[in-house]
Amino acid sequence: MDPDVFKNIRKKVLSYTHVDQPQLEDALRFYDVITLSKGERLISEGDMVNFFYYLDSGCISYYKMEEGEQKVLEFYTQDVFFTDLIAYVKGVPSQCYLEALEPSVILAVRKDRAEKSFETSHQLERFGRLSMQEAFLKLFHRVDRTNNRSNEERYLRILHKRPDLLQRVPQYLIASYLGITPVGLSKLRKRLGKG
Repeated sequence: MDPDVFKNIRKKVLSYTHVDQPQLEDALRFYDVITLSKGERLISEGDMVNFFYYLDSGCISYYKMEEGEQKVLEFYTQDVFFTDLIAYVKGVPSQCYLEALEPSVILAVRKDRAEKSFETSHQLERFGRLSMQEAFLKLFHRVDRTNNRSNEERYLRILHKRPDLLQRVPQYLIASYLGITPVGLSKLRKRLGKG
């Protein structure tokens, strides 16, 4: 396997906290490399979620189905740790989907192996805690933005913070992410002079 596939995750782990090189390499040997084609699912509703993931490249949609409609909760793009947190932490079947919107390379570590590495290294335990906190905070901020910002504010935030999504993700999924219809998104873009 190409050792460079771990280059980005090494940098990401070290961005959280210092980890001695031997401990980091020992932990990384438990990660599996997963490649997904566009449209392929990493998790489906009803699956048990026993892995924490790092997205090395690509784009993943995190969504659930409500009354036959796809409700996008988040888009994950390269250099981020992610999973279905609720199912992962509680040990219950997922109510969501994780699906590749473009060819993606993912590194996956099984929950029991991650926890074992945390037991053997305070540095790795600190990394695990901080990466999990970051994932929970992203989820909390997403809910907060959805509940406390207008459609226009949420769209402008994407334009400012994540403009690449508008090129990588179909507009109907952007609309779902914003909590509006595709027609509503089209009208919003026209009103703002963006469409």
